[in-house]
Amino acid sequence: MPFCHLSCHRKRGILEVRRSVCIALCCARILKYWVVNTHPALDLFAGTVAGVSALTVGFPFDTVKVRFQDPSNVGKYRSTFHALTSIIRTEGTRILFRGITSPLITTAPLNGLVFASYRFFMRAQLSHQNDNPSLMQITLAGAATGIVGSLISTPTELIKVRQQLSTEMSPTSKPLTAGEVAAGVFRQYGLRGLYRGITSTALRDSGYGAYFAAYEATLLYFKPSTSDLSPHDHTDLTSEADTSMTAYPWSTLLLAGGFAGVAGWIVTFPFDVIKTRMQSTSHTSENPYRNTLTTIINSYKREGFQVFFRGLMPTLIRAIPVNMVTFATFEAVVHAFS
Repeated sequence: MPFCHLSCHRKRGILEVRRSVCIALCCARILKYWVVNTHPALDLFAGTVAGVSALTVGFPFDTVKVRFQDPSNVGKYRSTFHALTSIIRTEGTRILFRGITSPLITTAPLNGLVFASYRFFMRAQLSHQNDNPSLMQITLAGAATGIVGSLISTPTELIKVRQQLSTEMSPTSKPLTAGEVAAGVFRQYGLRGLYRGITSTALRDSGYGAYFAAYEATLLYFKPSTSDLSPHDHTDLTSEADTSMTAYPWSTLLLAGGFAGVAGWIVTFPFDVIKTRMQSTSHTSENPYRNTLTTIINSYKREGFQVFFRGLMPTLIRAIPVNMVTFATFEAVVHAFS
């Protein structure tokens, strides 16, 4: 090829690269402008990025938790570490992340619903958005937010649980994707099938109330001088987070997050066990786990009171890295777009 043609191709290539860089920079500036100048967008964007990061880090422990809660695994695992190593040894590391697709897909809409619901329920209780809410008001707003959020989390959890237990249900068959699980349930039972376990899911997610209250109570205990806490919108979760990150050291925030995670789970954890047992099976007249009440009664008869806290340890262990990643990612995103 003549030199002039090579030169032309080289110049054309350089122009294409420059054009791509310019387009990328413009898109980045537009995204930054949209996020910074649209406050609900910052809520959703930062919360979604933090949620996805935390979900990825903590998901292996969620898989272990679900395995503990499955009635067919009673007595199979001695401890969280034994369960983790046994699953990796017999099924491989990838199995720990099976079922993560549906929670990842619904992270953004669930965060949007949580932020909007919390704002609605808090504004319904406060005469002015800058008024300091009581712990009871925070608990009520959080609990109501969790119940509303179950509209999204119920089908998400059902798909996730069935994928996480798919290897045990059928060891020789190819694992189903999230879409295949959802389509199969919908085809056989309709929309109602995807919302199997919504009562226990809503009761479990009402633990948002205990979570937010425990977090706020911990911060109040370590409250700095009042001059460090500027007036802000208490109905907005991002405004609350920004104020906390400015006024408190990281050690306090991590302690508050860890304590909140423990409190939020312990209060409603029995309903998580019930939810898993219902969602891992179908609704039939012979099924001992066909509804919330029969699941409670039959689980207690067969395994005693301790059944309602099966899988709690991996859940509490998961709270440590999840909260650390959530805070770190959330702050990084907020600072990047401020």
